[in-house]
Amino acid sequence: MEPGARPAKRSSGAPEAPAELGGSPKRGRWAPPTLPTEPALYDGPFPFYRRPAEEGRFSLDAQRCYHPDARQLRYFAPPRAERPEPAFDLRHGYRDLYVRRDEGRREGLEHLLQWVAGNRDRLRAQGDAAGRPVNADFVTWRGHLTKVLTTPYESQEGWLLAVSLFRGTLYVSEVETPAARQQREQRSDMLQELAYMGYKFERYMCADTPDGSPDPTGVVNTNEAFCTVVRTRLGSHSLLFAGEVDCADPRGAWPEPPACYVELKTCKELHSPAQRRSFYRYKLIKWWAQSFLPGVSRIVAGFRAPDGSVATLETFETMKIFQLIRGDRGCWKPAVCMNFCEAFLAFLKKVVTEDDPQLVHLFAWEPGRPVSYTRHQGTEHVFLPAWYVETMSGGKSPD
Repeated sequence: MEPGARPAKRSSGAPEAPAELGGSPKRGRWAPPTLPTEPALYDGPFPFYRRPAEEGRFSLDAQRCYHPDARQLRYFAPPRAERPEPAFDLRHGYRDLYVRRDEGRREGLEHLLQWVAGNRDRLRAQGDAAGRPVNADFVTWRGHLTKVLTTPYESQEGWLLAVSLFRGTLYVSEVETPAARQQREQRSDMLQELAYMGYKFERYMCADTPDGSPDPTGVVNTNEAFCTVVRTRLGSHSLLFAGEVDCADPRGAWPEPPACYVELKTCKELHSPAQRRSFYRYKLIKWWAQSFLPGVSRIVAGFRAPDGSVATLETFETMKIFQLIRGDRGCWKPAVCMNFCEAFLAFLKKVVTEDDPQLVHLFAWEPGRPVSYTRHQGTEHVFLPAWYVETMSGGKSPD
């Protein structure tokens, strides 16, 4: 199958899984079509991807309440040297200055839908015969697309995505898999501290104002977030998605959003060529996908020592990550990631054709298997809230 190709429709007869989508008969009946994920199937030219444009912004405060503004945006304020002096102490405050978001509460698309509903007048498709209230083929979170992009090279964690078609737009929301839930609930204290270190690193690297200085002594509250909403196109698929942003650098080479945004990451120190090669193969793919999708120009990484201090800082320009992995035959290929994502979006369009917010298709993937799906009508899997359906159908505005 060519990357991004759609299977042909059958004119009559029983449903049949097209051979190019990996379908196979079961007990004399054809199974629903599936989508293969082997990298070789998507190893072609890089597909068209329009430069992402920021459509809007919103913030989540210390109580996780939504605000249609940029009040939580922070500003890039790095130290002058690549080796911070004094060293950043990423463990400081873990026991007494850490307010953790309730990860057991599944928010779905809630906050993004609040933004969409509040901006529905300018999102409406002008001159669209179908009268779509949102002029986009897909609405989702950046993180969901990141998982799709990296699927051809992922060997550890599967995913489950819920999809509904509502008034001409496909909404995609993640469902926590049983394995992910078990991992979250049984997370060791060491892993929780490592997560804290990532947030603490942001406290050392960001200021509250463009000309301010970082204050790493304050509370680390993971309820707080600033999100950008971007519009772009992959092949023939128009996308509207939101993603959390760590900070902005108004004095950088690209002062306008989304290019002005900077992603902050932490990673253990790399002491050998083999460790750096492993870092490029397995860690950098996720960093690249996360920043490339919304058009974030830079990733700044703090490499931490065993004692929790930051030993060095290193900057990765998103568009130059291609060069770092070039020549490594065993490494991932950006074109494969994007071609698979394009094919996956085409797969969703082919499968989810009934415009009904109460109908949910669950697309499931586990390493070593193709993407499959199941249909669920009026079940607990419905994720588009009633207030949103009413509002976007011409009802009352949300409070």
